[in-house]
Amino acid sequence: MLFPGVLKTISLIFIIVVFSLSAGNISAGVQEQNPNSRILQKADEARGNLQGVQWIVSVVAGKKEINNKVTFEVKARGFETLATCKFPAKDKGNKVLMVNGNMWFYKPGLSKPVPIARRQKLMGGAAYGDIASTNYDEDYTAKPLPDDFFEDLDCYVFDLKAKTSKATYDRIKYWISKQDLTGIRAEYYTLSGKIFKSALMQYKNKVIVDGVERKFISEIDIRDEIAGGSHTILTFEKPDVGKIPDHVFNLNLLRR
Repeated sequence: MLFPGVLKTISLIFIIVVFSLSAGNISAGVQEQNPNSRILQKADEARGNLQGVQWIVSVVAGKKEINNKVTFEVKARGFETLATCKFPAKDKGNKVLMVNGNMWFYKPGLSKPVPIARRQKLMGGAAYGDIASTNYDEDYTAKPLPDDFFEDLDCYVFDLKAKTSKATYDRIKYWISKQDLTGIRAEYYTLSGKIFKSALMQYKNKVIVDGVERKFISEIDIRDEIAGGSHTILTFEKPDVGKIPDHVFNLNLLRR
């Protein structure tokens, strides 16, 4: 015969176990019911948010003249990014580091790196955040909009609103191809809801991730929607997937 105290203890344990299993099932169910995060993660990966990749990015503003061009070597690991200027000669060695959503600028001769904002203008319509890997999945709250076709591609469409002021843009309307989960069009809005620029993305590069060939960003064409529709072209070349050591993203070593 079990005493009342023992029965009470057994009942309590049973309730705790059942509650724990139920909570686990509910949590798993919530994750399964929220595919938006997975879609944005895949789109982010195609724009550099991988566990080790480097590329060369050139930014050309307005006319394709050499005086309007700047080139960086970019190394990224997840959302950590180091961009080192290679051209023009006067800016060679300048560096931009992004870690934990914060960004710093350094050039030879400075006593220490200077904090800058990701949305700070780099050249033409391009911001410093445009040359880094994207992390839209974590930086923005995503609201699904009705699916849409863009250039005959069936797309998911999201209204992305920045979670913090550190994000490169306050609000983005983002088209992601259903075929390969790459972001192919974006419209950028001010807090007041006014569009100020748009972008088209191409993915002609290929990288190997876990033995599988995947598309990787090759061009971003940014159009100024306010100042006469001028264009700024970002060209991404020579993507190479591989391990990036910790010291690359160490702020204290940026002066090296």
